[in-house]
Amino acid sequence: MHSEDLTGTVVAGYHLLERVGEGGTATVYRAQHSARGVCAMKILRAKLRGDRTAVQRFLREAEYGSRVAHPAVVQTYEFGEAPGGLHYLALEWADGEILAKFVRRSGPVALALSATIVRHVADGLAAAHAAGIIHRDLKPENIIYDPRTQRARLLDFGIARDAELAPAERLTRTGFFVGTLQYVAPEALSGELVGESADIYSLATITYFLVTAQLPYIAKSPRELFQQLLTQPPVPLGQARRDLVFPRAVEEAVMRGLSREPRRRQPTVAAFADEFAAAATQPLDMPRAGLFGSLKGLFGSRG
Repeated sequence: MHSEDLTGTVVAGYHLLERVGEGGTATVYRAQHSARGVCAMKILRAKLRGDRTAVQRFLREAEYGSRVAHPAVVQTYEFGEAPGGLHYLALEWADGEILAKFVRRSGPVALALSATIVRHVADGLAAAHAAGIIHRDLKPENIIYDPRTQRARLLDFGIARDAELAPAERLTRTGFFVGTLQYVAPEALSGELVGESADIYSLATITYFLVTAQLPYIAKSPRELFQQLLTQPPVPLGQARRDLVFPRAVEEAVMRGLSREPRRRQPTVAAFADEFAAAATQPLDMPRAGLFGSLKGLFGSRG
């Protein structure tokens, strides 16, 4: 069965030029608008248009995005329902590539550049938190990065929630976690309502991924990963790769953000970014064994 392709049509004044991506809920097009120029257009997938909850979630994503105005967040232009029952979300077109693809292509990112990327993402998250929005699905796939400008921006608020929303108005059920397992905070696994600290955990996981091109948990299946997140500590940053060495302060900042208990993490996403940026400028700590070995090599050995 072929997925719907609306390329060449006009939706709410946006001429859909080409299909550039497809997720579980929406298809993304590059579009042209007479006043806004090139835009990104998300169209709810055909099979979900009759699903009231799916429509509500799609419109909620659009509404949350429109509430966050910040340079580190891709701007929401408008959203609604076009003739024919097409639910759409028009967004600013952002140059660059998905951060996950950039890291997989380039490998571990230098600490200074990682600190810049983390700062941008933290600034966008802080703006969302100030608007009363908890992201809940922060991951490299939801961040676009432009290597030319070294600018990172948040793309997606698909499962975000309003921190002030009444329980009866929420679209997720207690006992079911939401998010992406590799990046979700442990407290979310029980389905409890998470706060800003859950986004700090996800940002720390992204930071770990940036500087190592690895993830802090290694599992063979989602079930095994689920159990590890509940019962085991993450792999220490310094043990992620044998070919990488980090200042002790960098490891402390990242691992603090990955604490299983929310209260042990940094108090805000900005505080995490500040701590990581400061740590990234620190010199490497010379291990005692390494220092002894260097002296021994310098003076030679007797016997």
